[in-house]
Amino acid sequence: MARWQDVVDAEPDFAAEVQRVFDAHLHKTVGTLRRDGAPRLSGLELGFTAGDVTFGMMPGSRKVADLRRDPRTEVHSASFIVEGDEASWQGDARISRRAREVTDPEERKRYTETPPEAHPLFVLDIERVVRVKLDGDPPHLLIQTWRPGQPLEETFAD
Repeated sequence: MARWQDVVDAEPDFAAEVQRVFDAHLHKTVGTLRRDGAPRLSGLELGFTAGDVTFGMMPGSRKVADLRRDPRTEVHSASFIVEGDEASWQGDARISRRAREVTDPEERKRYTETPPEAHPLFVLDIERVVRVKLDGDPPHLLIQTWRPGQPLEETFAD
């Protein structure tokens, strides 16, 4: 597993671009797995804090129950559109692997001042970071994929 800091250290320009896309909008989408294995999509806010990707949730939310049962997840940015102009689409990004709940009060202090009873807090252990955007002239869809210990992969879709 990797931390966000590992992405920054390995591919600083790529990491900065991915973070810019995530930071462009307050709300993101998280995918979790329901008890029966069906996917669940929910909204959330996340932060890049102390070298990790972190997110909190409402204590009784379904997504908390999903992650406590099965920590596999993927977080997706909103599509990055400049000033409401769809022609200015700047792509999107996603980060996936496992969400780990931070229950130790001392570890939690690295990320937030709120006490554990305030809300559940999760850190994302990263397996894959994907950035999708238009590139080239004429523009083609470029898919960039980062995995721990591997070079940044770039694939153009036709």
